[in-house]
Amino acid sequence: MKKLLNVLYVTQPDYYLKKEGRNIVVTLDGKRVARYPIHILRQIVCFNYMGVSPRLMKMCMEEQVALSFFTPYGKYCGRLLGASYGNIYTRKRQYELAASETSLDFVKNIIYAKSYNSRKILIRFKNDHKNAINYSAVQNAIDAIKDLMLKIQSAPDKDSVRGLEGLIARTYFAVLDELILKQKEDFYFRERSKRPPMDRFNALLSFMYALYTNNIAAALEGVGIDAYAGFFHTDRPGRVSMALDIIEEMRAYVIDKFCLSLVNLNRIGKVHFEIKENGACLLNEKGRDIVLKYWNKREQEEIFHPFTEEKIKLGLLPHVQAQLLNSYLRGDINAYPPFMIGG
Repeated sequence: MKKLLNVLYVTQPDYYLKKEGRNIVVTLDGKRVARYPIHILRQIVCFNYMGVSPRLMKMCMEEQVALSFFTPYGKYCGRLLGASYGNIYTRKRQYELAASETSLDFVKNIIYAKSYNSRKILIRFKNDHKNAINYSAVQNAIDAIKDLMLKIQSAPDKDSVRGLEGLIARTYFAVLDELILKQKEDFYFRERSKRPPMDRFNALLSFMYALYTNNIAAALEGVGIDAYAGFFHTDRPGRVSMALDIIEEMRAYVIDKFCLSLVNLNRIGKVHFEIKENGACLLNEKGRDIVLKYWNKREQEEIFHPFTEEKIKLGLLPHVQAQLLNSYLRGDINAYPPFMIGG
């Protein structure tokens, strides 16, 4: 259990949360383990089986504290939010764009940024570790992604952009294993496996993608944007499509790079995972604690935001992008500026 950047992470599966006055109380077998005033939190993320009391749910909704639920192994279950105070005109504009090709420019922007950031990560690893990787394979991927990026702006529709995005993703993932420099017997990447992840590195990616998508969804809802109505990802019951749109631009720089650092700096090892009967590979409790500890440190690092032209903590990036998307929907800016790595 950790309180990081005003987010309470409940990682032990047998903890139960309840309300006492204006406090959140964490218990184990009926005994108090910890207590947190509600006003110091903006989100509670639960990886426990026992859940929370109805009275605590009510208080969280009243105080606009997002309450998110994952299984102990990191599978996203759902989110509880209070009343939305978003501008109805902004949401109407969002729904209009989601239902038409009018949002094609937005889609092109986020996929171009995703491709740019993925290529940038490959370039940095190539330059920093040229003697430890298959240099020519990585360089070929860098060149291929650049060629595909040039086609994005001329794509006639969203399906065409989806096709290009798929090609770029496959090109990037084809050499991602080259960026895993340590513990090669225990950590490798052959292909993306999601439901369930079938190896340790995919388990790391799935855990962090789910966690970060939830953070983005909370940031979107915080400015009144419907996290379920996306422009690129198609609608599906329970899918936070707009959050999935926004994470595209951040995957390589925020999540992939973080997961690579955990392995390459020997911060996590094979003992922090377990293999299920169906072959699924999942983080165990100790592994989740380690990942969250280093994620907290990463979120507090400062980065330069090229659009706002100022330094921000990485943990605030979803909120900055949510504000920029809100400005675009309101018509304050002409286009949504996705996050792109500087330098």
